[in-house]
Amino acid sequence: MKQKKIPLRMCLGCKEMKPKRELIRVVKNNEGEINIDLVGKKPGRGAYICKSVECLEQAMKAKRLEKAFETTIDVEIYNNLKNQLEGDNG
Repeated sequence: MKQKKIPLRMCLGCKEMKPKRELIRVVKNNEGEINIDLVGKKPGRGAYICKSVECLEQAMKAKRLEKAFETTIDVEIYNNLKNQLEGDNG
């Protein structure tokens, strides 16, 4: 029996490859809006971050989301992500 391949994605914070399910997806749609995609199904360009505040802070410091989406990221989006992570310590 063939084992199902687990999709891996790189965290923008720690730069480690991890299973997609363990990461939070941030998505940029065709209108250029940046949203947090908890289901992982929204259309658009996705970038992934571990479910840890440390990784988010690393990604913020190095402006990795900006680089991934080639646009400036509103502070509000970072705050939303941070709130999501702090509320989801499990």
